[in-house]
Amino acid sequence: MMPSRNRFLKFSVDLDNFINDLNTRVKSNYDKIQELLKIEHKTYANFVKQLQMLEERLELFFTPLSHLNSVNNSDETQRIYADSLPIITEYSTKLSQNLDIYNAYKEIQKNEAKSLNHEQNRVLELNILNFELSGAHLDAKAKERLQEINIKKSELSNNFSQNLLDATNAYEYVTENEEDVEGLPKSDIETAKYEEDGVTKYRFTLQMPSYIAYMTYGKNAKIREKLYKAYVTRAPENAAIIDELLALKDEMSKILGFNNYAEYSLASKMAKDTKSVEEFLQTLVTKSKAQAQEELKEVQEMAPEPLQSFDSAYYSEILKKAKYDIDEELYRPYFEQTSVVKGMFEFLNRLFGISFKKVDEKLWDEKATSYDIFIGEELKARIYFDLEARKSKSGGAWMHNWQAHCLDENADEQLASAFIVCNFPPSNKTQKSLLRHDDVVTLFHEMGHAIHHLLSNVSENEVSGVNGVEWDAVEFPSQFLENFAYEPNVLKLFASHYETGEIIPDEMIEKLVRAKNFLSASGMLRQLEFSIFDFKLHTKLYQGQEVQNLLNEIRKDTALIKTPSYNKFQNGFAHIFAGGYAAGYYSYKWAEVLSADAFFNVVDEGIFDSETAKWYLEIVLSGGGAKSMDDYFKELMGREPNPQNLLRLNGINQ
Repeated sequence: MMPSRNRFLKFSVDLDNFINDLNTRVKSNYDKIQELLKIEHKTYANFVKQLQMLEERLELFFTPLSHLNSVNNSDETQRIYADSLPIITEYSTKLSQNLDIYNAYKEIQKNEAKSLNHEQNRVLELNILNFELSGAHLDAKAKERLQEINIKKSELSNNFSQNLLDATNAYEYVTENEEDVEGLPKSDIETAKYEEDGVTKYRFTLQMPSYIAYMTYGKNAKIREKLYKAYVTRAPENAAIIDELLALKDEMSKILGFNNYAEYSLASKMAKDTKSVEEFLQTLVTKSKAQAQEELKEVQEMAPEPLQSFDSAYYSEILKKAKYDIDEELYRPYFEQTSVVKGMFEFLNRLFGISFKKVDEKLWDEKATSYDIFIGEELKARIYFDLEARKSKSGGAWMHNWQAHCLDENADEQLASAFIVCNFPPSNKTQKSLLRHDDVVTLFHEMGHAIHHLLSNVSENEVSGVNGVEWDAVEFPSQFLENFAYEPNVLKLFASHYETGEIIPDEMIEKLVRAKNFLSASGMLRQLEFSIFDFKLHTKLYQGQEVQNLLNEIRKDTALIKTPSYNKFQNGFAHIFAGGYAAGYYSYKWAEVLSADAFFNVVDEGIFDSETAKWYLEIVLSGGGAKSMDDYFKELMGREPNPQNLLRLNGINQ
């Protein structure tokens, strides 16, 4: 195996000089762009490629700060990140509205379209679309306003996210009563337990491992209600941010010639129009609702009183145990974090022929690790893992791409790299990190995103890996991979007891597989509620109480348990107000249709000998964003996607 030295950037952030360095780089880019614009006969090679690599290198410099602010958040990273956002936003907005660059791209497309390959043509096509969606063709006054809007939007999104993180970290519930923690898994009790003034106490927070533990297993309904109320009322100041963000997006869309933000959002997605998205979501609600109502009746039978929102996870767990004899705690010893990661590597090796070699390097936290990825003997990419929860880390799980595979302006190959971040139970000298099966699914999901980025063979960085992939298709590879976390042949590769080495028994796997679609129609309705709320919220301008009224109206059709009036879910809906999912949350379900369809083909072919899996690597993973996912899917399957397979995957009777 060839050495990886110098093929990847060293992870480092000079916080003291970051803003100065960023300003220097931005100025240098502006100067170089002016030089490029002076070229009389502009071509793809002398103009587009040069510009692409300027953008790539600025992104390579900025990404480590963005990553650090999410995984080692401090007052310093917050300040520097907040100070850098206006600089980077102003730069990208000016570039995206530059009429000279827009005209140069149009001219190059006209002159060279027939001689360029499909990757290069896709770069031109997407850039021209993005220019038009950024208002490059508009007058100076409109451009100036769009720039102001973009800078304000990025500041507001960052504030939304920071408010949520601060509110999550600020709350804790402490009990000295041992009876309150009866029934919780031993490892969760140990995590919550601490001594103060000679008294044993138990601390629960709104961070996911702690919050989920009490909501699922905590028998004291009053504590569950307190935790639930604290969770769904986090960051009330975000309500004002939502109003401002919605108003800015609406104004921006109208300046660009769209009726609303949803129309603007769909211009760069697979879905054709707002009607097709709304019909798609409503059809799934209709097909899921009857089964969801039956599921709720079963949960209600477990509870002595009418179910409240803060009861559902607790009584669902009791029903799950009664129905499937599933005790999550009995599974966790079989899902020790390091052996799950090793087993996932083995699975990917058998499915796609890729292998992983640990890298010895100092990273941002002692728990973070990195691996080089090989296909055969060829070094292909590097992946970074930061998997355990800690206070300085944002909640949730994500993949963040860093380097993109490409050939630079000198035809030298740049290899790809990416980060996977999760919030799994922390390990220490005396305690291993034991995962819930849901955590295993999450890891597979994020790994699906990562290999989509890392295994790309595309030469143009703007359409390499996850770059250039339509937003409503980007979840296809992640969902495709996560489905395998329930397959017995895959689980047996890594599910062994961390103390005894015993492989997980067949009957435990059978229960897990049977329980996979436990309350699946209810889960489907919940996700559809989020999707419909997000999409409708962006079809016209909603402000103040109208936002809550819209959600209440949707819940009449989707929420089977009455939601408390104090629940302000929207103030924590970071996906759409701090992430990139505005008018796009539906894309999870849209992509699930593709992933379910492809997954069943691989399973029906025996998984490890699957021809579809080999073609998936060749077509979808290697191809990145160089073609529409619509084209890739038809090439892979030889037909249009079949939505019935999504219902089949979720065990919803059709």
